[in-house]
Amino acid sequence: MSEKQQKLVYSIIEFLNQSIQDGTVKADDQESLEVAIQCIGEAFGVDPSNQDQAQKLSVKPATLPSIFDVYIKTRDKVASSQPSSSASSSKPAVPSAEDKVQAEKCKQTGNAQMSSKEYDLAIESYNKAVALDPTNPVYYSNRAAAHSSKGDHLAAVGDAEKAISVDSKFVKAYHRLGHAQYSLGDFKAAASAFERGLKLEPTNASLKSGLQNARARIDDDDQDGDDGDDDVLPSTRSVGGAGAGPGLGGMGGMADMLRNFGASGGAGGGGMPDIAGLMNNPQLMAMAQQMAANGGLANLMQNPAVANMMSRVQSGNMPSMEEIMADPSLRQLADQFGAGAGGR
Repeated sequence: MSEKQQKLVYSIIEFLNQSIQDGTVKADDQESLEVAIQCIGEAFGVDPSNQDQAQKLSVKPATLPSIFDVYIKTRDKVASSQPSSSASSSKPAVPSAEDKVQAEKCKQTGNAQMSSKEYDLAIESYNKAVALDPTNPVYYSNRAAAHSSKGDHLAAVGDAEKAISVDSKFVKAYHRLGHAQYSLGDFKAAASAFERGLKLEPTNASLKSGLQNARARIDDDDQDGDDGDDDVLPSTRSVGGAGAGPGLGGMGGMADMLRNFGASGGAGGGGMPDIAGLMNNPQLMAMAQQMAANGGLANLMQNPAVANMMSRVQSGNMPSMEEIMADPSLRQLADQFGAGAGGR
């Protein structure tokens, strides 16, 4: 049974358990539903009480109702946008010159808000830009980046696909789409997005590295399936793909060090450290130097999630540690450091 199928079953069980807890299901029917949940879990090999499976199969922060809601809204939006007559079958009206100017101002405001990590405000600014000029794919693409920064990769997928529908030659949208799909764990869809972008721009290094990593994760998943090992933890799988293993020797303390920083309060909110605090840590810097010396750093940068994070850093949009650890692929990467200790 594929991991994707188990993720769906896990989400269904989460929804049913939540329906019991919030009173959606009447008390008289709860016992029957609990039996059904147990039967479903046994049939598909899913145990919601298993913490290892929870980490591996959970799609949080998304939930089954939220995913379904996105589908319904998208379907309704597409249906409502269908032409009702031949007169309405043309493309949206071309925005006026003034609308385009105002839309650009909204985009610039959104970009500034992204730099200051005000992602909700940035999304509102991009919403205004889209309303003024729905023909510009950049606005959808930027809004996708804002959603990804919040960890809402499902919404990022929708905006990236909208950008492509507006302008199928807008290469950056394919990178946004690939990154979002990769972060959701849909590596085949991510590979497809990167491939589509490379058809337009064959020399794009970001798309090439993204495709390489997505294919490596597909190979890893296939390998896991062939072995029949359903209990492999995400931390034992290479987030960076086939080339991410070398150069990680001696990195076993990374995950523990991040947790220790969090336990001591750090400089970031919520008990997590800020980036500057980590970079001032001698142990972390020694690890980074070791990675650079043996080639591990180059392999690490091939990971789309890491490349996206570094792109934000270079643009002055420094992510917080909460954001980094909220990203599934980056969180798995930190755990992988812990799993790779000892022996290299």
